[in-house]
Amino acid sequence: MTFQTIKTSVMKFVKDEDGLTIVEYAVAGGLITAAVAATFLALGTNVETTMDRLCNAVGGGAAC
Repeated sequence: MTFQTIKTSVMKFVKDEDGLTIVEYAVAGGLITAAVAATFLALGTNVETTMDRLCNAVGGGAAC
């Protein structure tokens, strides 16, 4: 490999923006995943409370 070949490869890599796009998608995906997890955690307690109330309202049973 000559210096010119290495220089051309490095310059091509620096100008390539596809890698940046992949990183942006990864960050966006991580943020969406964190938001969904936080939503499930927040709703989980409410859903459990509602299910307990329903079970108590129908008198318990095998499903509770």
